[in-house]
Amino acid sequence: MAAAPRLPQNAVSQPSILRDPAFLRLWSGTTASGLATWALPFVLGLAVLDRELSPAGLGLLLAARTVGFLAAVAVGGVIADRYSRRRVVLFSGLAAAAATPVIAAGTGWSMPLTAVAAAVAGAGQGACRPAFQALTAEVVDEEQRQQANAAMTLSVRVTTLVAPALTALLATVLDTNTLLLGIALLWLATALLPPAGAPAPATGQSHGTFLAEFADGVREARRHPWFLAGLGALTAVIATGYSATGVALPLISRDRYGTEAVLAGAATAYTVGALAGALLIARWRPQNQGWAALAGLACYGFAPLSLMLPVHPLLVIAAYVLAGIGIELFNVPWFTATQREVEPRKLARVSSLDFLTSYGLAPLGLALIAPAIDTFGATAVLGTTALVCFLAPALAATLPSARRFANSQPDRQPTRNDNENQIG
Repeated sequence: MAAAPRLPQNAVSQPSILRDPAFLRLWSGTTASGLATWALPFVLGLAVLDRELSPAGLGLLLAARTVGFLAAVAVGGVIADRYSRRRVVLFSGLAAAAATPVIAAGTGWSMPLTAVAAAVAGAGQGACRPAFQALTAEVVDEEQRQQANAAMTLSVRVTTLVAPALTALLATVLDTNTLLLGIALLWLATALLPPAGAPAPATGQSHGTFLAEFADGVREARRHPWFLAGLGALTAVIATGYSATGVALPLISRDRYGTEAVLAGAATAYTVGALAGALLIARWRPQNQGWAALAGLACYGFAPLSLMLPVHPLLVIAAYVLAGIGIELFNVPWFTATQREVEPRKLARVSSLDFLTSYGLAPLGLALIAPAIDTFGATAVLGTTALVCFLAPALAATLPSARRFANSQPDRQPTRNDNENQIG
């Protein structure tokens, strides 16, 4: 009888996480929140085209939503560690669901009311992000979390790829207010679908003030040098490379190539690359996962590098595919390592630091890139940001704990037999 075929080195042999009903409920809830988060600015943009909202009003509402998001991320992390993560998802989803119809009612009538509602919707979005990260660790067993996180990010990328065309199609038969009510239903699904998880063990300690508990989360993050180094690298890439390409790509597509096709092609290529990266990392377990993840993050540097010189458009497309693959080769192991290494009672607070830092500095980067391009020129700015994208992950990788995204290292090197049978 022929011997059973061996698995490829570092491949995963385990049941699909999509067969787990509890995870499917969690995945459905996070997908609904992702759709609602993405759809609100798009639908408000349609309101501007229909002259129901001014461009200045759109900017005010998006700014209010961002402020609500950033404020609630920190607060939500503390609350999600203090109380049930499931309840935090429930109430944050219900808050966003209740606020969205107010945005529909207030548009064109009361801008202050609409701005407050947008801030509440952003707060609901922000509060549920760290709670979802911690809830994933409660619902999914450790050996399946990388697969689970890959499935989560796949839903985000599919949404980014498909949702614009679907929303534009719906806009031909539905008005803006109806679309906003549809977003409210998505938030309602976010609130109701996820299951309850196994809570972190209680310690018997009384709760301190918000600032004291948040500081305790900061101390927990400092216990993990690989986390601080990786977060610094991620923030540097988002604040420089991501911001620079976001501003420069439309200009270069128009001025150098004389067509918007390069802009559309690069944006699509990035999403397609991210889909490929998520599919790859769902099954691949690199021996030195931290180094592999940081190398993936550094791949974003090829995006600004491709925009520096008048290369063929296909090279720009290829660079964005590579950047998309790399960002998911970082994201999925990063989330998985955080869920594995951080003390469960403090996981939401540490996750909130992740979102607060990376998302919080992104608007600052976007605000500074355009004046920098006007002052120093696009080539100098793109070259500098590409260098930052390459160097920041490389510097993070020099920390010993960054090699495997873990404070403790194994006592021996894995053998060939270990690798062939590795499952997570």
